[in-house]
Amino acid sequence: MAAAKKTTAKPDAIDMLIADHKKVQKAIKEFDKLKAGNDKRAKSGIVRKTCADLTVHTKIEEEICYPAARKAIKDGDLMDEATVEHAGAKDLIAQLESMQPGDDLYDAKFTVLGESVNHHVKEEQTEMFPKVRKTKLDLDALGEKMAQRKTELEARASPASQSDRSQRPGARAQAQPQ
Repeated sequence: MAAAKKTTAKPDAIDMLIADHKKVQKAIKEFDKLKAGNDKRAKSGIVRKTCADLTVHTKIEEEICYPAARKAIKDGDLMDEATVEHAGAKDLIAQLESMQPGDDLYDAKFTVLGESVNHHVKEEQTEMFPKVRKTKLDLDALGEKMAQRKTELEARASPASQSDRSQRPGARAQAQPQ
């Protein structure tokens, strides 16, 4: 009976992040299969969706998970490295969002983003998460906060706004001089 209860329970914070990791890693593998071909539409779809997913993921980690984990595990170096890795990913995401398949370095930038994400995932899952699990941090409550924030962020990043460049903050600022 406990097993049936577990399947209906909401994932804790770490389980939620691991599910995100798996989703992004799958997309990275799909992109790798497309690199040799010329299916620009498929590449673009994978890159747009993955960048949107990573943007939401990094926000919930930085706003909710990392502050709690930093306090709980008291490993500033590990947390600082994760934050720096996020900064690198965000830089590549911003570059990719302003590009199209076929642009110089488009495939290379997504490939490097994927390599960076895979490295980051490995460190989180082998170093950070095990340390966090050993603490008294309430991962269920943290997971609920993260799930709520994720829902808010995903609602803002609807597919319509992602495909319409005029909805981007930078595009609006340019279109409406102050």
